[in-house]
Amino acid sequence: MEFLLLLGTPLAGAIWLGFFGAKRRAPDVNVGLSLITFIAACALTARVIEHGDVLVGREQFFIDPFNVFLVTLTAFVGLTTSLFSRPYMRIERDHGKLSSRQLKLYHSMYQLFMATMLIALTTNNLGLMWVAMEAATLSTVLLVTLYRTPAALEAGWKYFILCGVGIAQALFGTILLYFAAEKVLGNSGVDALLWTHLNQVKAQLEPSVLSLAFVFLLVGYGTKVGLAPLHNWLPDAHAEGPTPISAVLSGLLLNVAIYAVVRCKILVEGSLGSTLPSNMLMGFGLLSVVLASLFLWRQRDIKRLFAYSSIEHMGIVTFAFGMGGPVANFAALLHMTVHSLTKSAIFFTVGHAVQKSGSQQMDDIRGLVTTNPTIGWGLMLGSLAILGMPPFGVFASEFLILTTAMQQQPWATPILLLSLAVAFAAIFGRVQPMVFGETQGKRLPHPPALLPVFAHLALVLMLGLYIPPYLAEWYRAAARLIGGE
Repeated sequence: MEFLLLLGTPLAGAIWLGFFGAKRRAPDVNVGLSLITFIAACALTARVIEHGDVLVGREQFFIDPFNVFLVTLTAFVGLTTSLFSRPYMRIERDHGKLSSRQLKLYHSMYQLFMATMLIALTTNNLGLMWVAMEAATLSTVLLVTLYRTPAALEAGWKYFILCGVGIAQALFGTILLYFAAEKVLGNSGVDALLWTHLNQVKAQLEPSVLSLAFVFLLVGYGTKVGLAPLHNWLPDAHAEGPTPISAVLSGLLLNVAIYAVVRCKILVEGSLGSTLPSNMLMGFGLLSVVLASLFLWRQRDIKRLFAYSSIEHMGIVTFAFGMGGPVANFAALLHMTVHSLTKSAIFFTVGHAVQKSGSQQMDDIRGLVTTNPTIGWGLMLGSLAILGMPPFGVFASEFLILTTAMQQQPWATPILLLSLAVAFAAIFGRVQPMVFGETQGKRLPHPPALLPVFAHLALVLMLGLYIPPYLAEWYRAAARLIGGE
């Protein structure tokens, strides 16, 4: 029942809102649907904790410790983002930036986007995972282009073309994977793409075919992750789309894409018996961290700044998964969690700051702590958290990744440290005058939807100080599944 609610609620909500989304209560309906989805995710989590792995729908859907925590995280951030978007999108409409028809499209596509991500996370069929990732691309293209400005349309087309080419590479990789699986599993139709079946026979799969398949899968899904040099779509999509979509793109979609890469890595590494997949992940991850930290210095748009920060952090996660082992995998999972919570909180504050100032240019946003202390402190705390300042959770995950790199990949440690230092200086040097700089503006009333910001930051702070035992065991179980022992 909880599984049906998890996937059925956003799908049914997308259809309903597509027809009736222009009604006055549509934002409340969007929040209500997201709340039901989150409750279903929590119930499903409790079921997995109590009974272990869950197979649903003739094994076409599968829940284990790896994906169930991502499902819960996705549903939670989806709920808080829907709460934030209620007043945010209303203000956008009142300012004449959006029509009722565009709001109708927004609410419908938001629920469809949530549904596609949850399907990609829960499906046991690697072919259906590809379909869900493609559907997520199509739904977010409509959200990125919501404002219909020339810049938004250009960003939408770039996103569609680059991610479309990337997802085509992933399709070819999936076909190669099916080709290798069919020889071992026999003529079993779509069952040859079931991850649970493939994982049982991964040592028997043809290594040369799987090594080629992984190249295409990594390039394809790596494009969705935003790994350099496949990252060009991400800053434009974040900058030109509505801020709630920037929050879920950065906080959720990138996690889903890296999840797909790691699922494929487990199979390929088991077949090859070599470190080729790990080395590829470390290479792409390190390149992403270095390039993103350098590009941060060139940014003048606040949303583009934090978009490049997302590229940097997904590079860190990818590098950690490439290293492997119990500590690195544990740290990567923790980093995915705290990055999602922190980056979405940052975009919430950025959205309010942009609405108050009327500009996304950082030079036009000054003295937030004077004009609106809640926004100002939210942005500063979020920035310090994402930069890895203790005692926030990002510090804990980055510390684990760096110490593991010192033991396993000592050559990469100075590169990581230098890149993190460059990123710290770039972001802090731009956020500080936005928050504490001089301003001639008047004090503004507090925005109505900053509760999600401080709820996220409180969780990130807690994860930096104390990880509840059940959550720590969750991470350890997922790390073992990925290849932690």
